[in-house]
Amino acid sequence: QVQLVESGGGLVQAGGSLRLSCAASGSFVHSIKNMGWYRQAPGKQRDLVAVITSGGSTNYADSVKGRFTISRDNAGNTVYLQMNSLKPEDTAVYYCNADVLRTLRYNYWGQGTQVTVSS
Repeated sequence: QVQLVESGGGLVQAGGSLRLSCAASGSFVHSIKNMGWYRQAPGKQRDLVAVITSGGSTNYADSVKGRFTISRDNAGNTVYLQMNSLKPEDTAVYYCNADVLRTLRYNYWGQGTQVTVSS
């Protein structure tokens, strides 16, 4: 099993920055492959923001390219999302996600952290 704990959300003015962190723990932590961030605004579906593989490859939603950066610590157990030039439309609950590959594939979610960008 994997537990994911997010931190770093909050209220920021448009143009500001925030850094989200997600720490993974549990018995499957060494089998984590991809880690990513998703977000869900009120009344909308949960969408991918950014993902990073165990090899360090990254992929971003078009709406955040050039503004957000995803990274991962050397142990691979903590993932970060640096968010710059924030816009009101970035307001959402941000969720951490971990993809585990053992004999079977497992997927885990964090509890979410609120990011609110005021205009």
